[in-house]
Amino acid sequence: ARIAQEQEYSRLIDTANAPIFGVDIDGNVNVWNKNASAVVGFSASETFGRPFVRDFITEDFRASVQDVLDKALRGEETANFQLPMMTKGAYRVEILLNATSRKDAEGRVIGVVGIGQDITARIAQEQEYSRLIDTANAPIFGVDRDGLVTVWNKCAANISGYSSEDTMGHPLVNEFITEDFRQSVQEVLDKALRGEEDSNFAFPLVTKDGHRLEILLNATSRR
Repeated sequence: ARIAQEQEYSRLIDTANAPIFGVDIDGNVNVWNKNASAVVGFSASETFGRPFVRDFITEDFRASVQDVLDKALRGEETANFQLPMMTKGAYRVEILLNATSRKDAEGRVIGVVGIGQDITARIAQEQEYSRLIDTANAPIFGVDRDGLVTVWNKCAANISGYSSEDTMGHPLVNEFITEDFRQSVQEVLDKALRGEEDSNFAFPLVTKDGHRLEILLNATSRR
């Protein structure tokens, strides 16, 4: 029954619609399913017994990936860890990984299994989105749910005098909006965070040299 169970486990891993990698306690590959082969280009037979970190992870991420594997071998699992892998064709693919300890029948950790998601296309799309925002011929600002600046494009920098480095992580309303408009701007942002978007909202922005700029804003929820 145990052998049948292990065979079924192996079959489920191999046919899963996600790249799944596994290593033993020495960090050598012992699980590499069909989807992993499709994403990375190496077959299972080409990877088994090879050091996962040294042979398949880009050099700049080897230390952090090794740290995640070491933690999983101690029973500390990691979710949504992003790592870049090198394909057989020497391309870089971005994988979002959940690293889980693998245990034997007695509960001893015997390795790590990583269930991944290929997010290469998503990363490329986000980079293109960022490039379009940064080069837009209009000031574009963005904030997170706490109202801290996360987007400040080149046009915004040109008209305000503040670079993106000056603004990132700073509260938009408290630091860059004139005091008389802070409450109304905050209300617009709060509505957008609830999914209620606003268009053609006029508000004054304080420039780095203390001047007041009138901005006509469309506030859109970011999802």
